Amino acid sequence: MKYIFETRMEVRDYECDIEGIVNNANYLHYIEHTRHLFLRSLGVSFADMHAKGADAVVARMNMQFKVPLRCDDAFVSRLNLRKEGVRYIFDQDIFRAADEQLAFRAKVELVCLVDGKLAMRSPYDEVFAQFLEAPKP
Repeated sequence: MKYIFETRMEVRDYECDIEGIVNNANYLHYIEHTRHLFLRSLGVSFADMHAKGADAVVARMNMQFKVPLRCDDAFVSRLNLRKEGVRYIFDQDIFRAADEQLAFRAKVELVCLVDGKLAMRSPYDEVFAQFLEAPKP
């Protein structure tokens, strides 16, 4: 897969369960943080977009757990982006840094609410324009 953004993180001990592996819920935090960092890399923040009346919200998520991460593992979180109708679709993968083993894969579908209403077009279209294909006539 072609990725448009990546960031490196490390598992913290309190994110692990009694089995010594990352608790499944923490992967959601990792991929959300990656999306936030991606936005920041574009000079935008969720708070600024909210102030403009635009809120990107998760509508659906599909997750696959592949190889568990463990305490102190470094990992790389990568994403790609496309738009289908009203949905911004983030394909997000997490790889264990030591061996590039795929640990987690998610398809995250977001929609944008503008002033509280579902919007076909939103300020995010402009923010993401360089990554989205032009609409076909």
